[in-house]
Formats: sequence, C-alpha cells, structure tokens
Amino acid sequence: MSIRSLRSVFSGRRVAQAFAAVAVGAASFASVGAGTASAAPVTCVSPPSENQILVSDTASCGATTTGEGFARASAADSGTAVSVAESAGAAESQATGFGTALSAARDGGRSYAYALGGGLSHSWAQGPATTLSVAGWGSGATADTTGVTCIGAQSFAVNTATGQWCAVGVGSTPR
Repeated sequence: MSIRSLRSVFSGRRVAQAFAAVAVGAASFASVGAGTASAAPVTCVSPPSENQILVSDTASCGATTTGEGFARASAADSGTAVSVAESAGAAESQATGFGTALSAARDGGRSYAYALGGGLSHSWAQGPATTLSVAGWGSGATADTTGVTCIGAQSFAVNTATGQWCAVGVGSTPR
C-alpha cells in the first residue's frame, strides 16, 4: 500500500464516519440499559470474624485481619472491595458501579481505597503512613509504599510517608 492510498483511507471524511459509528454504537448500548446493574450493598468487617466474604447479586466484599488489625470493605452495584490488615494496621475499601477497591495495611499503617462508578483503586500502607486512593469511572489510582500513580480524569492518590500525591494523571513529589 502506498502513502497516497493510506492518505485516502485515513481522510478526514472517513475518520469522521468512523467516530460517528462508534458514537451511535455507544449511545445504543447505553439506551438498552447496559451498565445499570443494581445489587444490595454488602459490608465485610474483620474483626469480629477473622475472615469475612459476602456476595449480594453482583456486589462482593472481603475483609480479613491477623493480629491487632482492623479491616472494612463495602461494595454496592457491581463493585468489588477487599481489605486486609495485620499488626495493628487499619484498611478500608469501598467500591460501586463495576469499581474495584483493594486496601491493605500493616505495622500501624492506615490505608483507604475508594472506587466510584467503575474505577480501579489500590492502597497499601505500612508503619506510621496513611495512604488514600480514589478512582472514578475509567480511571485508576494507586498509593503504596513505593509512591503514587494516577491514570485518568477521575483519579487521586496520597502517601503521607513519602509526601507524594497525584490527581488527574499529574503528580507531585517532595523536593
């Protein structure tokens, strides 16, 4: 295929037609109710149980602790939330609308992960640190012992041990 024929294939008119076709397809998909799952909220807490896993329709959560830790995970709609804590750590995660939230803490750390409406959020804290990650639809956020990462327009993460934070895919590190 020559450069000239490639140019004709990718002409402005054909690109516009392709984008229009994708937009019509997405609108059709949305109009039939795709992505509107609904499930009763579930909340897992540990302790009192050592390991708790709950599922309600399409929402699911899991929380487990060892030692003096505390873990709480809540999910609604089609969300999945998991929290793990040990050695006096505290972990909390919440997920809604196809979101996935994962939180872990140990050695006195505090970890919070929130996935709202389809985001992917991961938070891990150790020692006296507090980490927070929040991700909305189509976005991802991570706050862990190595730093922070934000991807997408609805992302935010903070790590108090490193002083790092990021939002909307843009980050800041201490100087």
